[in-house]
Amino acid sequence: MAYELIPNGHVTSPTGFKAGVTSCGIKKGKDDLVILYSEAPTASAAVFTRNRAAAVPVMISREVFQLNNVRAVLINSGSANACTGEKGMADGKATQEKTARVLGLSASQVALASTGRIGELLPVESMLAGIERAAAGLRVDQGRRAAAAILTSDTTIKEIAVKTTIDGKTVTIGGMAKGSGMINPNMATMLSFVTTDGLVDTAFLKKTVSEVVDVSYNMITVDGDTSTNDTVMVLANGTAGNRLLDEHHPEKARFVEALLAVNMGLAMAIIKDGEGATKLVEAVTSGFASTLDARKAAKAVLNSIRVKTSLFAEDGYWGRIIGSLGNAGIDLEMDRMAQELSNSRGQSVKVMEKGCPLHYEESRLEQVLKDGHIIITITAAMGEGTARGWGCDLSHDYVDISGFYRHHP
Repeated sequence: MAYELIPNGHVTSPTGFKAGVTSCGIKKGKDDLVILYSEAPTASAAVFTRNRAAAVPVMISREVFQLNNVRAVLINSGSANACTGEKGMADGKATQEKTARVLGLSASQVALASTGRIGELLPVESMLAGIERAAAGLRVDQGRRAAAAILTSDTTIKEIAVKTTIDGKTVTIGGMAKGSGMINPNMATMLSFVTTDGLVDTAFLKKTVSEVVDVSYNMITVDGDTSTNDTVMVLANGTAGNRLLDEHHPEKARFVEALLAVNMGLAMAIIKDGEGATKLVEAVTSGFASTLDARKAAKAVLNSIRVKTSLFAEDGYWGRIIGSLGNAGIDLEMDRMAQELSNSRGQSVKVMEKGCPLHYEESRLEQVLKDGHIIITITAAMGEGTARGWGCDLSHDYVDISGFYRHHP
């Protein structure tokens, strides 16, 4: 590998990044406000939700990232500031301007991100006071506390950091994320923040981040819902001392591999923490007419409620998998289809070949499905399109967690 995992690494592991964390009362008795700050100017890239009911922080941050000089991100959890009208926009801008003032920046250098309940106004006065406290407490060692503060229905902290060598210099990439339900990127009720001290060309960073998002966050799903607030932000402050990483840099592949590792790590942490999930489900599709068709096939299987409930029950009813492919909106030639179910322990059962069922021992399939990581492999024999996606099963707990979401702090 071109990178090394940093034990207990976090979003402030790269040099020049700090975090400040406090509580402003949105989540009762818990941290819910974070300032992520770069001491140096950054190259920046972001990908936002395609949900047409985009939240205020998404609308504001889209404009900020077009200027390519993000120095700080203000993050709150517990309230999405979505569907809040003119008041919500005014509140968002007030928090953005306050953060800029206390940090000595312009408002155009401050991005916003929020997660939580839709349709509720921010507690602006509490947030303005909290911004002062968070700014006063900016420190390098607050990365893990920041990763905990951005959670809502999550059950685990999601953070990672790796290091690689570029031009003989150590380049570090760190990140934190939140997400558990409403996961069906483009993208999901998911926030992801990635930092690096590498010196990176802005155009190269934007292109790379877009490609990385497509094969990581955009290939995970919990429940087929897309949120109003989905955001991935990547900031590169250049303090590592490497030469500018661009399309022509001889070691660009090392950086891309390390950046992908961080984002894949965060994406996998999100899907493993799917609300009420008991199994990680991986869909591997190959032989489709195009990569897009292969991706649609994988997501159709992973989003199928019937497939998800069957896997929770450890029922090898693979006919539901084929049925979900028929709803993927792609061309299929059933007499070419093959399907296999396997698990992380290396056990596998091939259930279909050339569109026809195969004979197998039901007890063998039951053993495969008892594992916590199920792999569904589908081969179409129609072309060169391949894809890989990740999802989870659907348990009784999903209803409890998702149904009673508003009643939890």
